[in-house]
Amino acid sequence: MDWTWYLFRFNGRIGRAKYWLAGLIILCWMILMAAIIAAFDSRPFRFSVDDIFKVVDPETYRDVSRTDLPLILVKLIGTPLFTWVFAATSVKRLHDRDKSAWWGLPFFVVPGLINQFLDRISDDHIGFTLGLISFILATWGGIELLFFRGSKKTNRFGADPLQISPPVKPGWDQQRELEMPVQKAGPPPQWRVKPGA
Repeated sequence: MDWTWYLFRFNGRIGRAKYWLAGLIILCWMILMAAIIAAFDSRPFRFSVDDIFKVVDPETYRDVSRTDLPLILVKLIGTPLFTWVFAATSVKRLHDRDKSAWWGLPFFVVPGLINQFLDRISDDHIGFTLGLISFILATWGGIELLFFRGSKKTNRFGADPLQISPPVKPGWDQQRELEMPVQKAGPPPQWRVKPGA
């Protein structure tokens, strides 16, 4: 398997199993980076989806101190890497479902932004409505990508990744070259005499 294409490129299609595997790979990377940080720093450290959306939140930058810089640097390296791999595999999985990459906006971006700023909404009815919208969109996206089968035919994004490709025929069929042509009994055509001649 081409791991560079699988984890970092946005073209083509992947099935459900490879999408689940990508999630497992991201989780293992997160655990490894958190373990490395825990070995050098005693403060609690974790990666989360909220880290992606904290970039656009001004409140994130108000409480930063110099002691937080190593943790912030690790998050600055880890979060874009995990986000890129997640986005690349999610786009390929959307392609497998014969959907455009733009479907990532309602499935991931809108719920993430709503959840980031939900605690700042003072009206409970609006907050509940936005929270419900976020939950429905994220659940729909999760079910769509994690559990539904991709299109069985070749679509505009490529061939079905579950389809077994036919064996490749060699350019030179050695067995055909070794066979002797079948000889027909009888005289050559120039020796034949036409009836009535």
